Amino acid sequence: MCSRRRTPSAFAVSCCSTPARITRAPDWPYGPTRDEAEANLRHLRGDYEEGVNRAEISQSVFPDEDPRTIVKTHRLYELSAMSPSAFVAFNRAILDVDVREFLPTIRVPTLALYRAGMPLSPGAAETASRIPGARLVELPGRGSIATGPQAAREIESFVRDLDTPTEPESVLATVLFTDIVNSTERAAAVGDHRWGDVMTQHHRLVRAELGRFGGVECDTAGDGFFATFDGPARAIRAAQSIVSGLRELGIDVRAGVHTGECRRQEAKVAGMAVSIGARVASQAAAGEVLVSQTVRDLVVGSELTFVDRDEHELKGVPGRWRLFAAVAE
Repeated sequence: MCSRRRTPSAFAVSCCSTPARITRAPDWPYGPTRDEAEANLRHLRGDYEEGVNRAEISQSVFPDEDPRTIVKTHRLYELSAMSPSAFVAFNRAILDVDVREFLPTIRVPTLALYRAGMPLSPGAAETASRIPGARLVELPGRGSIATGPQAAREIESFVRDLDTPTEPESVLATVLFTDIVNSTERAAAVGDHRWGDVMTQHHRLVRAELGRFGGVECDTAGDGFFATFDGPARAIRAAQSIVSGLRELGIDVRAGVHTGECRRQEAKVAGMAVSIGARVASQAAAGEVLVSQTVRDLVVGSELTFVDRDEHELKGVPGRWRLFAAVAE
């Protein structure tokens, strides 16, 4: 695309008819109930194996194509992407995902495409309405993929119309806090000189793992680290590596991970999300990586696994928060 206008380095184009939540809830009157969604999953495997899912979508977008060719092509495409069992498991996992709280924090130009005839479209339209400044465009036909001439024209027009962005006052970030367990007692037991050596080893290893996983060090308060990541999965894996590596050195640490809107303060970030991350870490046991439900939901589909640690009250944070322990691979 040729254009002399400067465009933002980040923008979003949503998949067609993609809602922030799949299943219905008391405050979300869109989509199927959980029971209806589970019933649909029972039929999903057979349709997937036969290539029916995407074939019907493509037929509506490309009506001149031979239906037999479309079915054959999509069957090969889908089965090469993942097994039928994995496909059903993934679709069951995303039934619990709810990202509505993040929609108002999106600070990039957003184009939301949807097809009015799809079951999830009402929820998709509501999702777009909660994203500041999002452009909502209805496409003809059926399907949850943005294909076809009109979709291409809408995306091209959207990109051409982008203005030079202003620096956002807030960002969506993943925060990681680590803390040495019983550090005061250990320092008293080994003495200042030996403890200084322990802290040198601790800092060296933590900084190496942050660098390996793309973390940015924000603060070092005595025996703990505060860092940010642009993705929750990397933050969790960094925390697990830090916990494992320090354990080999005889140092037990706890870690907490949370994702939320953070306020920019020069080169650092602040705000409630940062406070929540610190409180999550304080609830962790020695050698444990605790994450908020927000983080658990955002990494659905990854190879990370979690154990439910029940709901907790976090000091200074309203409500009760469900926490999960990230299980080491």
